[in-house]
Amino acid sequence: MENYKNIQPLSEFDWDAFEKGTVEGGENQQEQEASYNKTLGNVTENDVVEGTVISINKREVVVSIGFKSDGIVPVSEFRYNPELQVGDKVEVYIENQEDKKGQLVLSHKKARLSKAWDRINQALQDKETIKGFIKCRTKGGMIVDVFGIEAFLPGSQIDVKPIRDYDIFVGKTMEFQVVKINQEYKNVVVSHKALIEAELEAQKQEIISKLQKGQVLEGTVKNITSYGVFIDLGGVDGLIHITDLSWGRVNDPHEVVQLDQKLNVVILDFDEEKKRIALGLKQLTPHPWDALAPELKVGDKVQGKVVVMADYGAFVEIAPGVEGLIHVSEMSWSQHLRSAQDFLKVGDEVEAVILTLDRQERKMSLGIKQLKEDPWKDIEVKYPVGSKHQGKVRNFTNFGVFVELEEGVDGLVHISDLSWTKKVKHPSEFTQLGAELDVVVLEIDKANRRLSLGHKQLEENPWDKFEGLFEDGSIHEGKVVEILDKGAVIQLEEGVEGFATPKHLVKEDGSRVQLGETLPFKVIEFNKDNKRVILSHSRTFEDPQRAERKAARHNAKKEETTQIQNQIASNSLGDNDALAALKAKMEQGE
Repeated sequence: MENYKNIQPLSEFDWDAFEKGTVEGGENQQEQEASYNKTLGNVTENDVVEGTVISINKREVVVSIGFKSDGIVPVSEFRYNPELQVGDKVEVYIENQEDKKGQLVLSHKKARLSKAWDRINQALQDKETIKGFIKCRTKGGMIVDVFGIEAFLPGSQIDVKPIRDYDIFVGKTMEFQVVKINQEYKNVVVSHKALIEAELEAQKQEIISKLQKGQVLEGTVKNITSYGVFIDLGGVDGLIHITDLSWGRVNDPHEVVQLDQKLNVVILDFDEEKKRIALGLKQLTPHPWDALAPELKVGDKVQGKVVVMADYGAFVEIAPGVEGLIHVSEMSWSQHLRSAQDFLKVGDEVEAVILTLDRQERKMSLGIKQLKEDPWKDIEVKYPVGSKHQGKVRNFTNFGVFVELEEGVDGLVHISDLSWTKKVKHPSEFTQLGAELDVVVLEIDKANRRLSLGHKQLEENPWDKFEGLFEDGSIHEGKVVEILDKGAVIQLEEGVEGFATPKHLVKEDGSRVQLGETLPFKVIEFNKDNKRVILSHSRTFEDPQRAERKAARHNAKKEETTQIQNQIASNSLGDNDALAALKAKMEQGE
């Protein structure tokens, strides 16, 4: 403190001038400020001007616009441009020339907004590449800050390849191209994909121009669909069709490849105009048929798995890429053609016999019925003529019933061999599918694998007994069970059915016989060989009436004859005229 005791204020300093605002040298302070202000640019609030970045820190960007003080802009307003550097020219909006702290207040965001729509429209017109900041996710895409305007970036426009994780793009600054503007609703759509497509197009053209069939390239699995796999060959995509993934059958490409997997593929074909490239994966390995054991031959047994089913047969894979067809006719010894699904299903492990083998055509036919003994081999021993068996009704035809005695052994029961007495119009009237039916073997045709069977032959022929029961002229109670155009079917005792024509269906009162009526019927014809009984209801009352009339005529004639004889006896034998008249009268009566 002692060092400062002798310091004295300047005796010549004009304190009055200092208080009045004058400066050393006698100049007025206001004049000096005016002179200083002339060296600075004139600024107006709410104007947009260009400034220079003079410093950047984590929170603020200091911008000089040639004013007496520099402006401060939050660094967040420049997040769309992470490459901002000191010395860069930026536009700023003058909000306030001087705040409470004497600080120039600027806004870069408002400056961008003031010209944003002009720039957006110009960018669309010029197809200009612009920068934007991805703010957040939204439904179907992202929200991007472009010139201070919130634009929509569809998910499909982020990249040329499908995006599985959108969140990794939030907070990033990327280049975009304006692809659509809705002026009415002020909506802007941008695309990043559009920027790289042009470059990719050039790359594709260059890559495709160098492609050759048979060329092997490395690629990356880009997408997996139900029909194949898309491979990225480094700027151009190719498709491996599902049939070219493996020599074996592939139900789902995911069984063979995975997303982002790197693998070698061979070029099968390409179209420069359509920029389509067909690729193959299985072609890089030898065909399985070429590796098939050379000693394999017809008649050998093989193991395999059913991979595909069809109505006509089953495809069995005996080795990856090597398949054989088991036709439905080779699945069973049965002559009835059925669907292959009745015998096998996909996934079944089967043993089969090789029936044909063509290595050049790469075709093979298999059979499974050959693993069982042919039931027709000793058919006459197991099913001799006259033997009785029980079978299952398998099928109907208009002429009979097919009955299965065992797997592969079927026989036909003709419709006429179903019943001795019942007239069967269709087999379904007599039995039903799946029903058990007792039969007897009538005939064997081994060459054509046919059996003739009978059902009625299990019982004695009742028509021998019927011959005495239904003799001509006999009368029986019968029920009308069916009315036809040509007559009616009458149910008689013993299960016998007879037939009456329309003229024999007239009642005594002149009305016609009705369905369901039970009436007496007279047998007017019985034919044992044809098993036919012809009936008449009308004759049951017409014949007695006819007999009565005949008897009456006979009695009248007899009485008249007696009278004549008596008269002759009473007259003399010489009365020739009388005798002649009597004789003429008798002849006339006859």
